[in-house]
Amino acid sequence: METINVVAAIIRHDDKIFATQRGYGDFAGGWEFPEAKIEAGETPEAALTREIREELATRIAVDSHFMTVEYDYPAFHLSMRCYLCHVVEGDLTLLEHASARWLDASTIDEAAWLPADGSIIEENQTRTIPPLIATALRMLLRRQDE
Repeated sequence: METINVVAAIIRHDDKIFATQRGYGDFAGGWEFPEAKIEAGETPEAALTREIREELATRIAVDSHFMTVEYDYPAFHLSMRCYLCHVVEGDLTLLEHASARWLDASTIDEAAWLPADGSIIEENQTRTIPPLIATALRMLLRRQDE
């Protein structure tokens, strides 16, 4: 089975995370964290900053690795390294996605997540601390500010 390596941006602001809705392909309509395929010679961080600039007309900073998701779709295996990020400049303008939302702990389950991205939410809900990814992001933000 083919493996596709991507990186995903968990873009945070205050107590919210940014999610985008696919507007094309087999997964059209599904919600995901913005992601990028890593091009030859590119670091994961460079791939994320390039893709967010191209697809959302925004400059981000990559803060840290959050987790890696390994997920088997019917036609391929996805290896997705997820990074916490924040906006440096820009307004997250949709150039390729159908829609976008800022989600918090009370709305994170409202999105119809693509399976691999949903596994990030599920993983964090099974942890005793924190129960939701939004809570995890708040905790990480507080640690960074200390």
